[in-house]
Parts: sequence; structure tokens; C-alpha cells
Amino acid sequence: MTASRRPRADARRNYERLLAEADAAFKERGVEASLESIARRAGVAIGTLYGHFPSRRALVGALLRERNEALFELGDRLLTAAPAAAPSRSAPSGTGPAAAALDALAVSGAGSADALAVSGAGPADALAVSGAGPADALAAWVRAATAHAATYSGLASLLADGLDDEASELHDSCLRMAGIGERLIARARESGAVRADATGADVTALTSAAAWLHEHVSPPAADRLIAVTLDGLAARRQPVAPATPRAIRREAFDPGLGPRL
Repeated sequence: MTASRRPRADARRNYERLLAEADAAFKERGVEASLESIARRAGVAIGTLYGHFPSRRALVGALLRERNEALFELGDRLLTAAPAAAPSRSAPSGTGPAAAALDALAVSGAGSADALAVSGAGPADALAVSGAGPADALAAWVRAATAHAATYSGLASLLADGLDDEASELHDSCLRMAGIGERLIARARESGAVRADATGADVTALTSAAAWLHEHVSPPAADRLIAVTLDGLAARRQPVAPATPRAIRREAFDPGLGPRL
């Protein structure tokens, strides 16, 4: 009995060591870190690594499992906390109670994705209590999904590829993330909080681009892109009609109206 249990116990220890070393290596060098180096640091042969994780994507998927579940739980709670109601005229998109509750998950540092796994349902509970509107819930999701995609250098590209690649071990989780974004922006559309032509593809593109900026430029640059893009997606209650060239000329030079240039 003891002999039969030992291989399973050893395999489990190897599995955990490989995950720990892969996490450290990916944080240091990104998702393209050498798998041979990871196996060596874990004290196992490369064949043992491939026995547990047949591909690099499988290893990344295993590392993201807990983070994925925390992110999905957050998304489900945001959907619950995002009733299809008219947005507040006093608060622009992404600055209301939901955004404030998700400050800990904003793209402000490398540990933001870890905060998802550690914080559990705390921020989402705050959202439910605060009665976040659809625009705020959408903004909170974009920031959390961006932080998730910025967990490791190069992860955003893997996730973008995984969404379209049905053979990828990341495909199912990428589809679920995209689905949550689609449902959140649909609610925002129905409430009139965002433009009628805003789509889930816009959300996915924004999170991918923001995660890339976080990695290659800076977290503040990623945060600014999110803020500017969400503002651009926001519905305008009183759209300004474009001025005709004739009106521009008249307002610019009519003495009665005063100088406009």
C-alpha cells in the first residue's frame, strides 16, 4: 500500500514544484522562458515536465487555473451587479463605484493579477452592495481582464491566439473571458450607457492592447488607453452635430459673433 502511494505522492510533488518554478521563471523572463531550465530548477528531467504538461500552453493553462476561476467569478458577479438601467449623467464611464471597488485590480503593477486570486470575492461583494451600473461594471471587467492578461510578459499574445485556436489548451478559458465581456457590453448597450455599435470584440481588443502596453510601455499607459477608449465607447446623450464649412466660416469671421480663431 505504501509503495503504491509513493509514486503518486512523488508525482504530485513534482507537479507542484514544476508549477512553482514555472511561475517564477515566467515572472522573470515571460512565457517564453526555457522549459528545460524550469525542469532543471524543479529538479526533474524534461520528460517529467512534458509528462505533466504536454505543451507550453498546457503549463500556462495550469498556472492560470486559479486566476481564471477568480476572474470568472468576478465576471459573474459583475453581471449580477450590472442591471440594465440608465447610466448616471454625473459620472463618466469607469469612474463610479465599480471602478473604485476594483482599484486593487487596476493595471498599476505586476502583482495586480495575483490580487485577483488572493482577494477572492471581496471587490465583487463591494460591487454588489454598491449597485454598480452597466458602464461601471464594464470598466471594472476591462481593468481586471487586462491585469489578468498582464500576469506574465507575453501572456496577452498567447491569450489572443488561444481565442481563435480551438486546439489550444487556453481556448476554453479565452472563450469564457470573451463571453463575459460580450454580455457586459450587451447590458451596457441595452441601458444606453455605450454606443449602439459597441461589441464584445471591442472589449477583447481593448484588453489585449492594454495588456500589451502594460508590458511594453508602462502600466499608466495601459490605464490611460482603457480610460480613453471607454470614454470613446460611451453613449452621448446630446450628440453635437458637425458644423458645415459655411457655418464655420460665418462664425469665424462674422463681426457680430466676434472672433472665433
